[in-house]
Amino acid sequence: MFPYERSLVEKWKDEPFALIGVNTDPPERLSKYVKNGTITWRNFRDEKVGGPISSRWDIVGWPTIYLLDHKGIIRHVGQAKEDLDKTLARLLKEAKED
Repeated sequence: MFPYERSLVEKWKDEPFALIGVNTDPPERLSKYVKNGTITWRNFRDEKVGGPISSRWDIVGWPTIYLLDHKGIIRHVGQAKEDLDKTLARLLKEAKED
């Protein structure tokens, strides 16, 4: 999923879009991913699956994708990337029109 996420960051870099990750990998692995450019977006580290962040957001499988619109409203929750590009394009269009 990391390559796809990197492609989203690049594709939407000039738009009102931000990707934020929650990662449960050991700190050394997450640090390695950031240093070698595998992860190029902001990430928070949760202690473990079921840690405080993943529990609060009801994340039970990886990856879980939440799309929030420009007003902070959750507009999509899922574990698949199908139609994600279309949904993102629609939400960005709405943000620009608002």
